Amino acid sequence: MAASDLGLTDQLVALLNTNYVEGVPVYHLIIEAAMFLMVIKLLFFSSKYKAGPNIEKLTAKEEDDLVNSWSPEPLVKPAAEVVQRPERVIDGMAKTSVTINGKEKLNFASFNFLGLVGDDQIQDVSVKAAKHYGIGSCGPRGFYGTIDVHLALERKLAAFMGAEQAIMYAYGFSTIASVIPAYCKRGDVIFYDEGVSFATQKGLIASRSRLVAFKHNDMEDLTRLLEEQAESDRKDPTKAQSVRRFMVAEGLYQNYGDIAPLDKLVDLKFKYKVRLFLEESASFGVLGKTGRGVTEHFGISVDKIDAIAASMGNALASIGGFCVGRTYVIDHQVLSGAGYCYSASLPPLLAKAALEALEIIDDRKDLQQKLVANARQFRSDLRTALAAAKCDVSVGGWEDSPLVHLRVEGGSTNDEADATLDAVVEEALGNGVAVTKAAYIKEEELHLPRPSIRISVSGGHTAKELTKAAKVVAAAFAASR
Repeated sequence: MAASDLGLTDQLVALLNTNYVEGVPVYHLIIEAAMFLMVIKLLFFSSKYKAGPNIEKLTAKEEDDLVNSWSPEPLVKPAAEVVQRPERVIDGMAKTSVTINGKEKLNFASFNFLGLVGDDQIQDVSVKAAKHYGIGSCGPRGFYGTIDVHLALERKLAAFMGAEQAIMYAYGFSTIASVIPAYCKRGDVIFYDEGVSFATQKGLIASRSRLVAFKHNDMEDLTRLLEEQAESDRKDPTKAQSVRRFMVAEGLYQNYGDIAPLDKLVDLKFKYKVRLFLEESASFGVLGKTGRGVTEHFGISVDKIDAIAASMGNALASIGGFCVGRTYVIDHQVLSGAGYCYSASLPPLLAKAALEALEIIDDRKDLQQKLVANARQFRSDLRTALAAAKCDVSVGGWEDSPLVHLRVEGGSTNDEADATLDAVVEEALGNGVAVTKAAYIKEEELHLPRPSIRISVSGGHTAKELTKAAKVVAAAFAASR
């Protein structure tokens, strides 16, 4: 009997009896046969889509009318109002005094903490570097953008901070925003202070980790959240093994001007076995007897912090940023730090300027001491002037901090406070003192701070300049009532 005369069942039985299927499980052959029949059905018996009889073809004119009438939706929501601010153009260096629209003003708006902007020693080495290296590097570090001065700066930064190794970024903002997502991934949990600055927030968001905020500098709240996580881990040990835990804080908070309780953070780090990242853009060169930052201030070894990141655009009066830590932590960023991998490297003359600034900080211990003295004097003068003017204004921040936040009290709404602060900025500028209101992208901030004027004290200011600025600012608050 021919195979064609057999039924499907008989063919399968015949197939099972052949040598071809010896040793092969029957269920395997049945599955293969079913899949073969499914393929045949799809190839030869499946119905193909046909346009229905009711679909009308548009004419060329109708198509043009539809295209012309289409209006795309905006990519972002339109702003409720556009605030027209006066144009302010700086001519020359932004030193402790600055020329704005052709008029000289005292500068209390720039983060020139140690007064190194325009330093003759830094200027000289920068000019020589520009003649030797040119201006730009025109390439990322991994693609022929690494120059000897970059490596020298990294070695100097590591030695300065007492760390095993350092890595340099071309842009200060991208430093912490790259460091956090280089290690923290989806499924991890990050406990972070509500007061962290915008760059740190962007790093947190980019990590795609589970973000848990604790109240600003509130160690009781942080302990409660860490204990909740520990309890959850005890209930599900299997899941806990795959969850990595991190803490993120700032040495000196840009949005508040106060210092992080690093000693307590380190205790919690070891108690609950979490990794600790610090952002020190405002504390590097400022805190500690020799400007090493918040670790030196508390007398805590750098090795107890998993990663320390900071901008070089503040105390060092240059550009870029860096991260220090153990060798294996830094090496990981070479391939995982987005700002390191994909940005053109720091212009060599700016790396040379930062190197020279580090040498100056080491040689001139008086710079940091003068900054602390100036911060204390300004706060004292300002409180005295505000009290004399009977202004209900809080002077925020730690006593030795060069960042001073002034906030309107007395039950004012945020909109009312904003209007008052704008008036104060204009009044102070008109009387020779440049200050600025802390600016935030309100829709982007994870925890929007209250409106404030952020004043930046420099070690380069004289005692006379500090007293004048305090009186001008207090008078501006009095005039705004």
